[in-house]
Formats: sequence, structure tokens, C-alpha cells
Amino acid sequence: MPAVEQNKKSIIFLCSYNSERSQIAEGLMRHVYGNRYEVYSAGVASGGVSPYVARVMKEIGIDISFQRSKSINEFKGRTFDVVVTLCDHGKEACIHCLPKGDRVLHHNFSPPNEVGLPEEVIMEEFRELREQIKAWLVQQFR
Repeated sequence: MPAVEQNKKSIIFLCSYNSERSQIAEGLMRHVYGNRYEVYSAGVASGGVSPYVARVMKEIGIDISFQRSKSINEFKGRTFDVVVTLCDHGKEACIHCLPKGDRVLHHNFSPPNEVGLPEEVIMEEFRELREQIKAWLVQQFR
């Protein structure tokens, strides 16, 4: 794991499977605030990055093709300046394994529904999630 650049704070986004919410947050945070933060994400378990996430991020000019799904275990013993949980399940499941952080934030973002829906409806749900996370990040980190 690379060392954090001097003067940059470290931040990690956590959710259930590090496949949707935390991946979106990682990409957005790196794109908007990458000059101020070294950005990471993880999940209670690794679930693979959703292809819908990569597509909705690409729509706004953010390439996350290099991001991968990671388990919280990869960051065991690590301290971050900011720890952000993005779902209630992730917060509850990680309560004992959360990395240490000077600032801990939580917001429960609902996952998109992918079951039995046409692809365009699924894409709209992912776009909505992306915009919700983006607005929340801007509010928290202006």
C-alpha cells in the first residue's frame, strides 16, 4: 500500500461489498478532492466492482477502471484521517473492525435495485445514487 503524500489526508469509504457505493465515492473523491486526499475504499467483503458503476462514472468523465473491490481486512491496523461508512450494514458489520480515524462520518445510501428491471431503469438508479453521493461529498468536504 503506497504511503500517503505529505500534506494529504487519508480517507476510506466503507460499505457492504465495495462494489457500488464506496466505489462511486472513491472515484468522485479522487476526482474532485484528489489534491487534498489519498482515497481508498473497502467493504465488509469484496464483491467485485459493479459494471453499472463503471458506466455511470464514465458518463461524467471519471475513469475508475483501475479501482478494484477490496475487503476491510486489507486495511487492518491502518489509521485514516477520515473514515466514512456509506450504509448501515457496513457500519454495523465493521463496528469492531473499522480502521481508526480522526473523523468518522456515516450516511446510509440505499443500493440500486437491479432485480428484474430493464437496463435503462437500472442505469437511472445508479445515476441517482452517483448524484446523491456527489452532493453529500460536496456538502461534507467543501
